[in-house]
Amino acid sequence: MDEKKHDELAALFTPDARLVTDGITWKSPKEFAYTIRDLTGAAPSAHSGAMPEIEMTGPNTATGIWSMEDILTFPAGPDAPEGHHGYGQYRETYKKVDGQWLIDSVLLSRFWMDPLESWVANA
Repeated sequence: MDEKKHDELAALFTPDARLVTDGITWKSPKEFAYTIRDLTGAAPSAHSGAMPEIEMTGPNTATGIWSMEDILTFPAGPDAPEGHHGYGQYRETYKKVDGQWLIDSVLLSRFWMDPLESWVANA
């Protein structure tokens, strides 16, 4: 996401993964990744996950909870969304498909968000 590799981001998920971020349910991993691409463009962002609690639930399935923090800003403009510095957690499920672990579901809940101003590129 932060490196703007949106096709690679979408490929981290199973094709029918369930993605819910801040109450928004996405139709597909591609819709999620491409919406982020279209919304943020080249805007800088930083996401981190820490303190994973991963439990194997079967030979090809697992669950995980991650502490998360993100910083997202947007180019200034009349319809620019407000940026934020957010804190929360990811609750995920994973599935091994053709020998590769993929994210099968993610629920992102932010517990706190500090607003950040939009940015203006240097003239």
